Amino acid sequence: MTEAVTEQEPDAVVEEPEQAPPAGPSLHQPKRWLIAAGEAVAIVLLVIAAVWCWNRGVVRLEYPFEGREPLISTRYHGNWLGTAVGAVTLAVVLALDAVRQVLLAVRTRPQKAADSDM
Repeated sequence: MTEAVTEQEPDAVVEEPEQAPPAGPSLHQPKRWLIAAGEAVAIVLLVIAAVWCWNRGVVRLEYPFEGREPLISTRYHGNWLGTAVGAVTLAVVLALDAVRQVLLAVRTRPQKAADSDM
């Protein structure tokens, strides 16, 4: 490695760099608005389902007594409350993805501007 190459031989073959494979679909696509709209509908349905499940999971009971105020008790059903929490959690995840889809749909760039960044 101590030898320095100062001249190229006339018969030397210069290898061309390999061509990059064709790029896949771009992240920036306007059709992502449709995906975000579908997720918004799913979020609304999940929130409605969560409220319905929560109301089914909390049951208030009244036991009447003669001459006294009724004894009021609250019973919690874990399966309904857990389903409500799961539905809200899924709605939050979909909301985050809907925001991401909208940002990717809005940030579409013309091909000329996208090529100049490279």
